[in-house]
Amino acid sequence: MRELRVLSPTAILGYGFPEESFMEGMKKNPDVIAVDAGSSDPGPYYLGAGVSFTDRSAVKRDLEFMLSSAVERNIPVIIGTAGGSGANSHLDWCIEIIKEISKEKELSFKMATIQAQIDNEIVMEELKAGRVSALHPAPMPTEKDVTDSVRIVAQMGEEPFIKALESGAQVIVGGRTYDPVCFSSLAIKNGFDKGLAIHMGKILECAAIAALPGSGSDCMFGTLREDHFELEPLSKERKCTTLSVAAHTLYEKSNPTSLPGPGGVLDLTQTTFEQNKENSVIVRGSKFVPTEEGKYFIKLEGVKKVGYRTVSVAATCDPIMMSKIDDIIAAVKAKVNSNFEGQNFGDYFLDIRVYGKNGASLYKGIQCNFGSEIGIVIEAVGETQEIADTICSFARSTMLHYGYEGRIATAGNLAFPFSPSDFHAGEVYEFSVYSLMDTSEDPCKYFPVDVKMCDKGELK
Repeated sequence: MRELRVLSPTAILGYGFPEESFMEGMKKNPDVIAVDAGSSDPGPYYLGAGVSFTDRSAVKRDLEFMLSSAVERNIPVIIGTAGGSGANSHLDWCIEIIKEISKEKELSFKMATIQAQIDNEIVMEELKAGRVSALHPAPMPTEKDVTDSVRIVAQMGEEPFIKALESGAQVIVGGRTYDPVCFSSLAIKNGFDKGLAIHMGKILECAAIAALPGSGSDCMFGTLREDHFELEPLSKERKCTTLSVAAHTLYEKSNPTSLPGPGGVLDLTQTTFEQNKENSVIVRGSKFVPTEEGKYFIKLEGVKKVGYRTVSVAATCDPIMMSKIDDIIAAVKAKVNSNFEGQNFGDYFLDIRVYGKNGASLYKGIQCNFGSEIGIVIEAVGETQEIADTICSFARSTMLHYGYEGRIATAGNLAFPFSPSDFHAGEVYEFSVYSLMDTSEDPCKYFPVDVKMCDKGELK
């Protein structure tokens, strides 16, 4: 039976993997080594600042194994969402690491790079032409949202990767990418079932997280055949079960039976999970359903700068203060607002989050009981770093000496683990564009593929 074998070394490039697991994967003769290198999960900062949320040395370590083994075996390496967020600066950052490894290891290979950053002017034209639509629950972007965006990237499907593979590229580095297609593009190019290929990619993107015990820092191996795919971890410490694989299929999904992506939806209504060997699972029945009327939509992600952040971290174990903490916070905020009302401070933001009482809760109405102490994080955001410093400093000093009912001590209410107590967290960004764009005429239109020879670190 015809099959295609995919090695996924790690959940995100730079998260690492045991050398033993990787070499075990190479023994299985993979047809491709693929890895997801980024995500929007860490928030908008990294896209706005143009920096990676993964460490350079850790990324280089992972790539050294992948590139050396792939060049030796003459198989492709496919990287998606390079540099963490997939804009041009992130792509360049990853390319520089690859060139460095190529020089140090004396490796030569054909390399394709695929950009995913889109000029604001192009998005504005598409918006005015009615080809940009809202992606629930995010609001429809306005023209000002587009203008204010520092960077906008689009999430590409498998088509640009297939174009790069057809060019003979052995190393493919893509900008912002729909996570599964790093793992599915070679299979789709070679005529395997698209639904099965994308579903396998959906699980392989997180490597051994879909195993028991789960880990994003260990390898997973996928084998795609005509009517199913098989998943198995590469560490003897882990195993795939029907429950672990099925559960991970639900990962990052708003609907348990459908997964939308570029050009269509992965339909999981007929999907089955079967335990094969003790540590491997076979999956069948997943189908890809193209978008109606031949439409093809890609997701846009854009961020705008909203100011600068200053943070102060503190704690208290006073039971009286803890019992009145909500009233104290409200009073501190009111004091700050009163003190700076009418001054030229702009629309600053102040938040006081209590860890030990709903500090990690995302939903109103969920109540967490107190422990013997609470942690307090004071966050101020202003149009300038100076404004953020002032608001945070005043809120911190007000809370430190606030005279609440029943207070006994007068020396101070808070314990600070650090000196200085206030920290610059730098620029603050928020998502300004999070929507769909119609590219039905050409899925590769906004994803230019550039192919060059990388010869011992030199691009030719």
